[in-house]
Amino acid sequence: MSIDPLAIELNEVIRENAPATYQALSGLGRELYYPRGILTQTAEAKISAYRYNATIGIATQDGKPLYLRSLRKYVKRLKPEETFPYAPTTGKMELRKLWRLHQLELNPDLASKSFSLPIVTNGLTHGLSIFADLFCDAGDVLLLPDKMWGNYRMVFGVRRGADIRTYPFFSPEGGLDTESFRNNLLSLRERNKILVLLNFPNNPTGYAPSPREAQALAEAVGEAAEAGANVVACVDDAYTGLFYEDDLYGQSLFSLLADSHPRVTAVKVDGPTKEDYVWGFRLGFIAFSIGGEGDREATYDALESKVGGLIRGTISKSSTPSQSLLIRAFKSPGYQEEKREKFALLRDRYREIKRVSGRPEYADAFEPYPFNSGYFMCLRLLRTDAEKLRRHLLDAYGVGTISIGESDLRIAYSCLERDQIKDLFDILYKAVNDLDEDKG
Repeated sequence: MSIDPLAIELNEVIRENAPATYQALSGLGRELYYPRGILTQTAEAKISAYRYNATIGIATQDGKPLYLRSLRKYVKRLKPEETFPYAPTTGKMELRKLWRLHQLELNPDLASKSFSLPIVTNGLTHGLSIFADLFCDAGDVLLLPDKMWGNYRMVFGVRRGADIRTYPFFSPEGGLDTESFRNNLLSLRERNKILVLLNFPNNPTGYAPSPREAQALAEAVGEAAEAGANVVACVDDAYTGLFYEDDLYGQSLFSLLADSHPRVTAVKVDGPTKEDYVWGFRLGFIAFSIGGEGDREATYDALESKVGGLIRGTISKSSTPSQSLLIRAFKSPGYQEEKREKFALLRDRYREIKRVSGRPEYADAFEPYPFNSGYFMCLRLLRTDAEKLRRHLLDAYGVGTISIGESDLRIAYSCLERDQIKDLFDILYKAVNDLDEDKG
């Protein structure tokens, strides 16, 4: 199958201005382009068709989108044009610009860095899938910690055939095992391409790095690039901003990786899902940063065209009402204050579970892994199989948890009331002893 001339044109832009990024593209990534078909003609018609515009596949009446009153009554605060028409393939421009400003507020170190205008995705998983499609071929190595979100294996391993390699997330002394990350990364330096995925605050452990740890991770990526590898480093910022301690690196690692080396392509996947508590909106964003001396804006435009083609060929575009609602929220006078209130609520639950989980009466049954942020914490079970305990908790006590491997149990304290936490841990301890009695 021959590559479309439009894809060749985009490839040449990327190859000329960001050769390491071009070399890191997957086979599919090199074939992607944004088609100059119906959507392009529609865009031209919006500008020039002053009499009749018979291009776009929606129905209108009196120049407004046609809609059902039975639906309209539930979204009265939004205008019909904010609700019913298609959004652009790469998202509403106003939202993309607002989200970029939001990222600069959250990550002030990005102000001096080059990075693309974020593209709207259908949630963070869709953004991760775009990253995988763009850069991952079957057999490409993806470096992940051993404490990871299980869906990574589906997105990268099952869908794209990645060779997933893991390293210990925590060191024996506690905290991140940054030396293990560095050693594993440098052991792959002879490969033409290395994919890296970093997720903080981490799911499932709820751990975010200190400034020293964050710097060590970024330096290891730079060291691998300096050794000759083309590193594509994706930062999964699903839980960004939910940092509950003052001594953490309170920004995205994208701030350190962006614009850092000519052979580092940095990718940021984020969204309002967790930080704005809009899980059902299914909105996310993906952005890129490259180093080097080439024309970066031209490269970002070419990558956007490839992402646009990928979105067009899969989901077509993301939800218009969700994007419109988020724009309205960003511009609402009470938006920041409401976010601070919800953050304080989650931080209070974090402090309570921190206090309870380390109590000495549980020490013979389980111990918490380090945690300081996000939605979750993990327990290391000392004498119980995680899946057996999960099933027993569910069947005997009506308590739901997540088992990970043989010895880890994840608890989402984000959905627990503060006064439920101590009771939950008493039940956990009792359930462990129940299983011990069954063994006897």
